[in-house]
Amino acid sequence: MPNRPSTLSAYCLVVAFLYLPMLVLIANSFNSSSLNGTYGHLTLDWYTALINDHQILKATSLSLRLAAASASFALLLGTLAAIALVRFERFKGRTLLAGMINAPLVMPDILTGITQLLLFVSMLKLFGGPSRGAFTLWLSHTTFCTAYVAVTVRARLSDVDLSIEEAAMDCGARPAQAFIDTTLRIIAPALLSAWLLSFTLSLDDLVISSFVTGPRATTLPMVIYSKVKLGVSPEINALATVIFTVMGVGILLFSRWMHKTRARLT
Repeated sequence: MPNRPSTLSAYCLVVAFLYLPMLVLIANSFNSSSLNGTYGHLTLDWYTALINDHQILKATSLSLRLAAASASFALLLGTLAAIALVRFERFKGRTLLAGMINAPLVMPDILTGITQLLLFVSMLKLFGGPSRGAFTLWLSHTTFCTAYVAVTVRARLSDVDLSIEEAAMDCGARPAQAFIDTTLRIIAPALLSAWLLSFTLSLDDLVISSFVTGPRATTLPMVIYSKVKLGVSPEINALATVIFTVMGVGILLFSRWMHKTRARLT
């Protein structure tokens, strides 16, 4: 039997390794000194500078809109692909479809970015568009997010008993209505998880976005990377603190909602 104190100590070290840098970053966002490691008095000047930084605000707006649009469309495509792979066991191109879905999961981001860049350049020469920008970003993000949605939904859909839909159709429901009233409600948590995963992947992507975008469309990770190359500025610390706070509050609220939901069901 493993030693509990040793296991607890190892767990605490892992947690400290993950979260102590975040605490240092948060502390630096309130530091009046612009130099890391040099501490002055508490200040909110860097948050004021962040609010007035139009480049970061514009990139944040683009990243949020891009992530929401990519996740939503990828959810539709990935769910349809998962239904096809689970419900239709034999059709021409099934193996090819499964391989195309799984390929982005194992393909390096830099290879994906290069191939999509070559595709968009070739399309621009042959058809005169699309020009690299927000639209090509959306196409690329939707493409790799669809793979994650399909895998997530497929795993949940394969466990759903088909007899539930058949019972609904025996009661007079049409096939589409039976699917919506039964299976779609069962796999709803998987759909939500897939959308959130796609949203996070799109919001966080840097490598692929760097290849497929143009000068008029810059995402937040690209702006942060360009600024960090010259040294971590206090504005970036303030931005990271805001993101960390929003995500933490969101997780706490969602956990509380889940706890109340389970208590009400039991």
